[in-house]
Amino acid sequence: MNEDVLNTTVRKFLKKLGVTAQREIEQAVRQAAADGRLKGGAPLIAKATVTVGGIDLAFEVDGAIEVE
Repeated sequence: MNEDVLNTTVRKFLKKLGVTAQREIEQAVRQAAADGRLKGGAPLIAKATVTVGGIDLAFEVDGAIEVE
C-alpha cells in the first residue's frame, strides 16, 4: 500500500465532502430562513454519516450549526 496515495486520495475525498456539504447546508438554511422555518436562532443539530465500502467502515460525526 502506498501511504502517499492513500493520504492524497483521502484528503481529496474529504475536501469534496466538505465543500459539497457546506454548500448544501448553507442553501438549505437560507431557504428555511426565507420560508420562516427557523426558530429564534436555536442551533441546528447536524449529523454526518461516512461509509467506506470494501472495508466495512461506517461512522458518524455530530455537531451543531449556529444560525443566530
